[in-house]
Amino acid sequence: MSPRRQEGTLFAIGDTCYLKYRITELKDGTPVRVHKTVPLCEKSDKYTWWSKQKNGRTRWGFSGAIHDLRDEKMAEVRAKMQVEYSADAEDMSVVNFWEQRYLPYLEEVIQLTGQSRKKPSTVRGYTQIWTQHLKAHFGTMSLREYEPFTGTRFLQSLTSTQGKNTLKHIKALGCSIFKRALIEQRIKANPWHDVQMPDDAIESKSTEHYTLEEAEDIISALVDHVDCQLVLALSCFLGLRPGEIASLKWEDFDSESVHIRRSVVRGNVGTPKTPESIASLPLIEQVRIPLELWRQKSSQKSSQESNQKSSKLSKTEGYVFESRNGTPVDLHNLVSRVIIPHVNGSRKCVPCDRVPKKSGATWKGLYAGRRGACTAAIEATGGNYAVAQALLRHKTMTTTLNVYKKQITPDAFKAGMKLLEAAVNSGK
Repeated sequence: MSPRRQEGTLFAIGDTCYLKYRITELKDGTPVRVHKTVPLCEKSDKYTWWSKQKNGRTRWGFSGAIHDLRDEKMAEVRAKMQVEYSADAEDMSVVNFWEQRYLPYLEEVIQLTGQSRKKPSTVRGYTQIWTQHLKAHFGTMSLREYEPFTGTRFLQSLTSTQGKNTLKHIKALGCSIFKRALIEQRIKANPWHDVQMPDDAIESKSTEHYTLEEAEDIISALVDHVDCQLVLALSCFLGLRPGEIASLKWEDFDSESVHIRRSVVRGNVGTPKTPESIASLPLIEQVRIPLELWRQKSSQKSSQESNQKSSKLSKTEGYVFESRNGTPVDLHNLVSRVIIPHVNGSRKCVPCDRVPKKSGATWKGLYAGRRGACTAAIEATGGNYAVAQALLRHKTMTTTLNVYKKQITPDAFKAGMKLLEAAVNSGK
């Protein structure tokens, strides 16, 4: 196991100061972490410490010289562990490697940024693939005994139950796990580089999107819930991701733009999905109107809660969609309790306490709004794909076209053919 960065713990007994830290030892062939305690120094004019009781616990304070001594000792410990590790990186089961090395590596907080190495949403996706597919497959196999044909045969066995995209995700994670093992010098080559995708893998079902007409029908159906109208407008017209919508603050809006600065995943507020996602998008009327209506309603609510009589207050701070605890609202809850009942007309809306009339559209999820915004932007600009790429804030246009651009509408196709006809006729 690779040594983790640790500072060590100081404590004193009598006139001796001790240092406690962790080291890695092999027990029955499995690396485990154990605590080790060593004397650091004796009490003197230079090395002093003191203690006090707080809440029934002993709190220690140590002089700067002791902290310097501790840092020197821990530097030696880390260097020794690193040498031992590099010289003899032991083989281990793939399952143990995932639990003890790979997953902690993904979740490790980088001191430079204060953020985990991989976003919580990414870790959650990896964990889901691992739990559903890879853990049982690897079983008791070790890193070094795994062969490429094993992975190829495994993917082939899934073709009757999983689509091509899922198989690609499984292969990508398997490759990433063994890549990390290769970096840690536990294996000499990554077997998943030679794992072959099945030729007969079934193409995954195309993702859905909302047409402009469907988006307008849904937003109209939510006339009694202007906050939900704004959520849909941000999705269907500006292409914001759900996490970006939930984490918006009033400070992110000015008279012309909305500035995307953060995202929230399962209550964890962090940066957006990619560096390119941090950007400013122009406000259009379809977003500006529900935004101001929701601002007015939020201001009135805040005024009532604070017992202020002024009706001229305007929300300028805090989350746009705020929970009772002052945190970003759970959009999954809002969708389930309010939006879906008004769109599908299939169950009772909790705030309305009634089953609303069906909107005429079918609920396809918030991401369908993002895909619809991409398609609408391309059609409305006569095929200007750069506008759609800027709207969705993708690093490459390939992602915009391959994943988010959907089939054009019949009217747009006819209009394009008319342009072709005119171009041919003008050349005669």
